[in-house]
Amino acid sequence: MTNTQTNRWLRPCTAVYLLLMALTLTTWAIGTAGLSGSNITLLVLAFALIKGWLVGDFFMGLRGVRGFWRWPVILWLAIPGGLIAYAFTGG
Repeated sequence: MTNTQTNRWLRPCTAVYLLLMALTLTTWAIGTAGLSGSNITLLVLAFALIKGWLVGDFFMGLRGVRGFWRWPVILWLAIPGGLIAYAFTGG
């Protein structure tokens, strides 16, 4: 079987899409339930960072890229995410 053929029921991009939807619905449910606190805030931030990483890797095509072109997305997620987490932990 070649790399272009697949007999899987669930393709990786479909699995990632379903995970993105699950994280989005979980974030929505947290907001609808009115949950608050620094732990909840950091959890929602973690969801956002994971979602950004998944979008970059799977839907922007950066999964197979090596070197420089992967770093802008990683830094774009890590720097603001780290600063926001630092602010919420009272650092």
